[in-house]
Amino acid sequence: MTERLLQYIWQFQHYNQRELQLPGGESLGILHPGTYNTHQGPDFIQARIKIDEVLFAGNIELHVKTSDWQRHRHDDDENYRNVILHVVWQHDEDKEQTIPVLSLESRVSGVLLDQYGQWMQQPTFIPCNQQAAQVSELIWKGWEDRLLAERLLHRTNIIREFQEQNNQHWEESFWWWLARHFGSKVNATAFESIARSIPVNLIAKHKTQIHQLEALLFGQSGLLNRSFEEDYPKLLSAEYRFQQKKYKLKNPFEPVFFLRMRPGNFPSIRLAQLSMLLHQSSHLFAEIKESRELKDVKKLLDVTANDYWHYHYLFDEISAYKPKHIGTQMIDNLIINAVCPALYAYGHLMNEPFYKNKALHWLEQTGPEKNAITKGFIQIGIPIQNACDSQAILELKTNYCDVKHCLDCAVGNALLKSVIR
Repeated sequence: MTERLLQYIWQFQHYNQRELQLPGGESLGILHPGTYNTHQGPDFIQARIKIDEVLFAGNIELHVKTSDWQRHRHDDDENYRNVILHVVWQHDEDKEQTIPVLSLESRVSGVLLDQYGQWMQQPTFIPCNQQAAQVSELIWKGWEDRLLAERLLHRTNIIREFQEQNNQHWEESFWWWLARHFGSKVNATAFESIARSIPVNLIAKHKTQIHQLEALLFGQSGLLNRSFEEDYPKLLSAEYRFQQKKYKLKNPFEPVFFLRMRPGNFPSIRLAQLSMLLHQSSHLFAEIKESRELKDVKKLLDVTANDYWHYHYLFDEISAYKPKHIGTQMIDNLIINAVCPALYAYGHLMNEPFYKNKALHWLEQTGPEKNAITKGFIQIGIPIQNACDSQAILELKTNYCDVKHCLDCAVGNALLKSVIR
């Protein structure tokens, strides 16, 4: 038994409530179990109980053992002065208690405990691997809507921090955020650091010259810190040294990584594509906000790196001709992970629901991500039809399944409820 499981049992009243008695023989009635408290203080607040014929209103504290009350030093804590009932799994003290004690050890279904125990021990893809598909579509849909909102709010909080750091400059925040997602998972931190080191107003000054933009981005990435044979990287290197001195640019000291990547995803290619996007757009976040259709955003993101990269993946290494087009999958990834979260954050922080709804609509229009997690859920019978679904599933796997927070999951709740009916 864990304290969290005991809290769950009490919250949903999953125990035999007939003829409840306190250790002294007094009858106990639970009129309201209270509201689960996620803040400091007792586990449940605003509860109501009846002992014999006397009504009590106040808070309820739960522990695995009665002796935990003393061990947690609640006697000296003002937050616990209004506790009217101490609910425990095991009543391990014979002495008379100041606060009434209710033990649930003999009142909880063994089937529920066995099911929960299996989930905690199973090394499967998700704890309820064999049962998740049994849960009704209505429960899954409602839960996925909430998971998607949680994921978008997590990202909103990151963008809120960006705003606080740059004096509420939305174009600057979006530049940092977009660059981060151009770097993908491996180089996200490095790309964000590059963006932070080159203010958006400096980008605007040089946006008409692609080689100047590339010089700034490649220079700040550290990829120009060597000697070159070819003319183009020599040009970029010279341009960067000039701009670095002129603007007193500080190196972000975050290395970019190439290890175990497909050439098309090399940071050199992504930086070249990002440079071209900056070259071909102006006030990028404003353009996205004003776009009426998702296809307009896709067109905006549909760029190809400059001609030098048609024959290169790396400086000074010639390869077969292939234009470095950004690609449909990368565009969708940027829409899912950069564009829509930023638009949602803007709507949330500026109290403009129109932009939140637009972000959700665009996610719904975008195909789902294809990765090991989404494939795993599809294999166990959970349909994933669009990016709303895949983003919800990623939130579920990362913040619930992997850490086995089954008691906080609507699917886990539904399954546990079904085994004790």
